[in-house]
Amino acid sequence: MQDFFLSAQHIVKRYEQHTALNDVSIHVPRGKVFGLLGPNGAGKTTLIRIINRITAPDSGEVTFDGHAFTADDVMKIGYLPEERGLYKKMKVGEQAIYLAQLKGLSRQEAKRRIEYWFNKFGIMPWWNKKLEELSKGMQQKVQFIITVLHEPPLLIFDEPFSGFDPVNAEMLKREILALRDKGHTVIFSTHNMASVEEVCDEIALINHSEVVLEGKVSEVKNRFRSGLYEVVTTDGSLQAPEDAAFTIEGHLHTANLHTFTLRKAEQLSNADFFARVAALTDPRSICEKMPSMQEIFLQVVTPQNASAHHE
Repeated sequence: MQDFFLSAQHIVKRYEQHTALNDVSIHVPRGKVFGLLGPNGAGKTTLIRIINRITAPDSGEVTFDGHAFTADDVMKIGYLPEERGLYKKMKVGEQAIYLAQLKGLSRQEAKRRIEYWFNKFGIMPWWNKKLEELSKGMQQKVQFIITVLHEPPLLIFDEPFSGFDPVNAEMLKREILALRDKGHTVIFSTHNMASVEEVCDEIALINHSEVVLEGKVSEVKNRFRSGLYEVVTTDGSLQAPEDAAFTIEGHLHTANLHTFTLRKAEQLSNADFFARVAALTDPRSICEKMPSMQEIFLQVVTPQNASAHHE
């Protein structure tokens, strides 16, 4: 049985003219990165605010580390909100120490940990600068450090890569995975699918205030397999067989290679399919074309497809 560090069960949150969450349940496994996905306005941030006890649900409950969530548990959470909230006129180092002390660290321990992270992120020279003097990327590094400094068992990152260049986004991605590997549980909220496959172990996709898709990333991708394969060959004359064992969906010619996109007939085994292709051409490679999380995301949130995969 899977060990869930946090569960939100049957959460409902309504405002005057809007239902933000409609019977939403998620189960976040211990020591994993859990992707909370969905388009803007889907309800992700509302759910995160409920988990952080910033707001209360109209109904439903949150379970934290095996017990009903209490106010004391908030100290065991590190939260990086999408709307960053540091003091722009305050010096960076002193601000970090002050906020770390609010999380229960002594000034000495806070200073030691901050110096470690500032050196690691290359921002030690900015210790005595006011936050407003830092670039947006530098400010976000400081916010990330403050979020993880007290080493909470649960970390919540809401659009953590927003505003980062590719190099710093990659660095932050590595740090999130390192925190997971040290035993932290991570909720990673985003509407950008590019990094989900590299960061997340499991996901829940919220659309129009409801969970419409959930599961391990590998299982979700497997669920949306389309039967498409890419065949690379030097022979550009490949034709679909008359018995429709496969159809040709695309053909790309680059240099001396031809890449064919083939759709395998559902009843055909992979072994038979590979044999049929090899009988018609001399393949350099044959691989299944698995759907990306971006493709799955677009398929699920498109109105005409939204109900087909609701689970």
